[in-house]
Amino acid sequence: MFLLSQILKRLVRQGQLTVYDADGKEHFYKGTEPGPAVKIRIHSRKAARKIAIYPKLFLGEAYMEGDLTIEEGGIYDLLDLFTRNLGWGTRNLLVDFGDFAYRFYWFFNQFNPKRRSLKNVAHHYDLSDEFYEFFLDENRQYSCAYYKTPEDSLEQAQLQKMAHIGAKLALEPGQKVLDIGCGWGGMARFLAENADVQVTGVTLSKNQLAYAQEKAKQTGLSAKVDYRLTDYRDVTEKFHRIVSVGMFEHVGVPHYREYFRKVKSILTDDGVALIHTIGTADRPSPTNAWIQKYIFPGGYIPPLSQVMPAIEKAGLYVTDVEILRLHYAETLRDWRIRFHEKIDKVQEIYDERFCRMWDYYLSASEVSFRNSGLVVFQIQLAKQLDDLPLTRDYITEIEENELSATRVAAE
Repeated sequence: MFLLSQILKRLVRQGQLTVYDADGKEHFYKGTEPGPAVKIRIHSRKAARKIAIYPKLFLGEAYMEGDLTIEEGGIYDLLDLFTRNLGWGTRNLLVDFGDFAYRFYWFFNQFNPKRRSLKNVAHHYDLSDEFYEFFLDENRQYSCAYYKTPEDSLEQAQLQKMAHIGAKLALEPGQKVLDIGCGWGGMARFLAENADVQVTGVTLSKNQLAYAQEKAKQTGLSAKVDYRLTDYRDVTEKFHRIVSVGMFEHVGVPHYREYFRKVKSILTDDGVALIHTIGTADRPSPTNAWIQKYIFPGGYIPPLSQVMPAIEKAGLYVTDVEILRLHYAETLRDWRIRFHEKIDKVQEIYDERFCRMWDYYLSASEVSFRNSGLVVFQIQLAKQLDDLPLTRDYITEIEENELSATRVAAE
């Protein structure tokens, strides 16, 4: 507890934290600025020691295993307090000490050949279908929504996200579109229905594939969408448009050049691509060790400085870049609220440990977008300079038309 106490004394500048150690002794840390007030209990000396040595891994593990419990506030409040005090763009040597050893493991784990990619996807996405229904929207969009106003519902914001991306693709009827990492197929169905295009969606998740195919039948879109259990590296036909939402985080830095070369090779000469991915405003750093181990093995969140060189070397034009800032924080807030509303049902399917793991994951992700420099990049790419209109006005125009059509269809 001595080492942990020294770290917390230096860390807490906003808010206040009360820690009860394994002997029941109270330790109080108060910053000079306002912030969350949280009380926690650490139930063993071993847990306190591990958290002090490498909090990025062992704080989450302690909460999952019940070695750390929240006496006042919640796990979101605790993580909000820590990330507010850590901020972003700087390094805390005491907190980051464990990264020195972890970097070697993380570097080799970034290699994602096809077999490992398949295993990594199954780890997270091949959970119970019912589980994802508890907190996602009706189209199962498991990526950042697009909030035009704070009052937007999750469903509305996800429709707006799909329309926003669809508008950036500047689609024309009859075009062939590839959706790399199509998830449960919502984006593919939206584009096929609203833009009259043929969409091929590829995924490595068997559960997602089965759901997407069944949903296409139910909505009468089987003739316009083709879902496949395929690695994007094995796709060979040409497409007028390529879209990828929330998949690039799983590519791995060593494969960036391969990824964009593949995108270029399967785009038609007048082709356009839109890559939607989580990114960071910070410098390159290893994936959070707890997220890597328990949630997204093989995942990585890059800064633009790592992505752009691979695009340039592939010979693609970057025609537009948009940074979505707090949209994912708002998305995660909605997911977290819905998750808590259904947590009793989640526990019936899994157990308390699983519930604590996902509570930690959703909370840690949200505060990272609010306090730690995480953002979302939407990168538009083209093979030719004149494939898109001269100004961005077309995006808003197409977007509004697609949303209007969607509202009319719903009525």
